[in-house]
Amino acid sequence: MGMAKETQFHVLAVDDSLIDRKLIERLLKTSSYQVTTVDSGSKALEFLGLIEEDHRNPSSNSPSVSSDHHQVVEVNLIITDYCMPGMTGYDLLKKIKESSSLKDIPVVIMSSENVPSRINRCLEEGAEEFFLKPVQLSDVNRLKPHLLRGKSIEKQPEPKPQQQQQQLHLQQQTQQPNNKRKAMEEALSPERQRPRYSGLTVI
Repeated sequence: MGMAKETQFHVLAVDDSLIDRKLIERLLKTSSYQVTTVDSGSKALEFLGLIEEDHRNPSSNSPSVSSDHHQVVEVNLIITDYCMPGMTGYDLLKKIKESSSLKDIPVVIMSSENVPSRINRCLEEGAEEFFLKPVQLSDVNRLKPHLLRGKSIEKQPEPKPQQQQQQLHLQQQTQQPNNKRKAMEEALSPERQRPRYSGLTVI
């Protein structure tokens, strides 16, 4: 049980349709994902802690609740319906990608309508995938690479500059001995060659 929890990815599913929410939740849980479902884009932002940035009401308790969620619950991927009342899936995608703290979370859009311009617009805005409903298990299986990449993005940025510096130091260290060797060879080679030529002339 402990091992399963350690490797489990957390997916936030956003859909205003109860039937579609239940379907995607079942598919994700079948694939061993931890799932949280909400019925609107604004509730998704509240769960992620982003409402706090947009609506700062000192008298309201909701910002503190949403910030607690954001601190405690880590979301590895967001899958959202495109057509929703109020905030669409596209609007939610833009909000997430504009947030410095959430922009690296992979976002997948779902829609029952196959509209190429809509699909392209979402992909250009940063969506990882665009699934046509009804979502199937084969679609859910395509989420794993995005989840793994999302995990690696979080870990990679910090060591990269250090690695580059180490590589530069290593290159400098390896170049210096090579230069010294070349200088030594150049210095020694005339001395080696002179006796040979003088020896030949004597003979």
